[in-house]
Amino acid sequence: MSSLLLLTNALQPSTEVLPALGLLLHNVRVAPAEGPALVDTPGADVILIDGRRDLPQVRSLCQLLRSTGPGCPLILVVTEGGLAAVTADWGIDDVLLDTAGPAEVEARIRLAMGKQSLTGDDSPMEIRNGDLSVDEATYSAKLKGRVLDLTFKEFELLKYLAQHPGRVFTRAQLLQEVWGYDYFGGTRTVDVHVRRLRAKLGPEHEALIGTVRNVGYRFVTPEKADKAERPSDPAGTAQAAGDKGSEGGESPSGGRTEAVIRPATR
Repeated sequence: MSSLLLLTNALQPSTEVLPALGLLLHNVRVAPAEGPALVDTPGADVILIDGRRDLPQVRSLCQLLRSTGPGCPLILVVTEGGLAAVTADWGIDDVLLDTAGPAEVEARIRLAMGKQSLTGDDSPMEIRNGDLSVDEATYSAKLKGRVLDLTFKEFELLKYLAQHPGRVFTRAQLLQEVWGYDYFGGTRTVDVHVRRLRAKLGPEHEALIGTVRNVGYRFVTPEKADKAERPSDPAGTAQAAGDKGSEGGESPSGGRTEAVIRPATR
């Protein structure tokens, strides 16, 4: 028998939210589906979240639970119509229809708990790239040991880009992956968040988020970012030009000019 915590504002939780719970031998406790009410809520093996109504508020609650690290699986209970709105950025472990039968509910609870026990402390992933570290467990990012003051979406955007170093994403792709397909804002939102992220990274590290003109953005590995930011050596450039001219039978001051093209960092 497992300890379940049901977060709902329904008047008759057990029979209204997930009727199949009444046929299972689990210890079910109920708490309001509100952020402040979770402060004094005791722990549980699995948290069930009533997502049958007010999906935007439920989404915020799920993200809050994931960011505060309850340490147990989160299962969202939705209607069949609400199922289409659920995306990966909700931060949940599984989804249940409110019409699910006892066997399915029992199986999903058992699998969620089993997966949690297998992953253990290794489940939250920490992404490291040079001086930057992104910790999914605490929803925090550090640069040279300094904690970056990021909003939730800024963190999600930085994390997603850092998870795929070097890969170029269009603004539309980032909008779908980070904000979700149900977001109705324009791609300008991505540009605004990138600009804010770069400002918080600072002049020394803003090149970590590179711009691919007319396409989108990518995460630039620290080594490449440093190389792009490093000023050229005039003496070295002149020597290279001299060598080039000698090889071609022309002096550096000849009629041919050499152009040095550097990758754009923004």
